[in-house]
Amino acid sequence: MKRAIFPGSFDPLTLGHYDIIQRGITLFDELIIAIGINAEKKYMFSLEERQRFISEAFDETPTIKVMTYEGLTVDFCKKIDAGFILRGLRNPGDFEFEKAIAHTNRKLSDIETVFLLTSSGKSYISSSIVRDVIRNGGDYTGLVPHTVRIK
Repeated sequence: MKRAIFPGSFDPLTLGHYDIIQRGITLFDELIIAIGINAEKKYMFSLEERQRFISEAFDETPTIKVMTYEGLTVDFCKKIDAGFILRGLRNPGDFEFEKAIAHTNRKLSDIETVFLLTSSGKSYISSSIVRDVIRNGGDYTGLVPHTVRIK
């Protein structure tokens, strides 16, 4: 079985993430959306909210699961027997950053990183932009799946 993880903080899940997940699941038998927990980071949305946003967005796709983890991504991959890490690339800066991480992960393990380019109409969307729109009272609904709603 080809199992991959798509790691991130997903604070919140964006249409860019959604695009990569939808396209990524066609490459793997199972895709784990792995929400990393970093005690040093201040999140806009609670872990429970982020899990719900993702679970509800993909509730009709049984080959997608949502899990949380702490520590090194490659250690989590080994723990759940995932041979691949899926990452999305929006721009050349993402590539340089992700390339360094992929090389490090490959040095630490035999886990392969697979890169997908974000669809052109979504390449400008990032969680930090979405958070800024939300903080300033803007209409964020065109940047996130319908499951991401502020109450």
